[in-house]
Amino acid sequence: MSKIFLETPPNIGSPTVLIPALRERWSPRSFDETAVISDAELEAILQAARWAPSASNSQPSRFIVGRRGTPTFAMISEALMGFNAAWANKASALVVAILQTETSDQVPHQWGEYDLGQAVAHLSVQAQAEGLHTHQMAGVEWAHIIQEFSLPENLKPITVVAVGYVAPPHLLPEKLALREIAPRTRLPLEDIVIAKD
Repeated sequence: MSKIFLETPPNIGSPTVLIPALRERWSPRSFDETAVISDAELEAILQAARWAPSASNSQPSRFIVGRRGTPTFAMISEALMGFNAAWANKASALVVAILQTETSDQVPHQWGEYDLGQAVAHLSVQAQAEGLHTHQMAGVEWAHIIQEFSLPENLKPITVVAVGYVAPPHLLPEKLALREIAPRTRLPLEDIVIAKD
């Protein structure tokens, strides 16, 4: 379900400038706690991450995926901090995005964080195309994730992504509900493009 009150974001020009999955993408906190992500949807978003660009095809992205109601989901949810703990447990799935910091030959993945970012971006756009929404979080007790999943030293968790279907914002605590309905904003192009011919 799309954000009911979402209009075309300002300053992007004609609605045809961006594909719908990019134009409509946003990061909700209000998720439908009854919605279930299907095997096909989960496969699609993980395949999108798998096929993201990667420097020298090194593919340093790794994932832990837990669906709501499973022990994996519970372990991830227990690591969430602050506001994240108040809403993310209603998502259909939680995905830990992990960087493999070195190759099997102990060569550092120099561009690994960039590659992982690409993988999560592709996952997010595919999710939007599937009718899902995502919200990426950094407020996580990473030591808990590392311990619970026995991650070796060369696997570094970077973000947790909530994946699911949007619920009405009024189901959130008031402070979060207000953030949910706030207008989307981005810097104008002239502020981010340093040079263009």
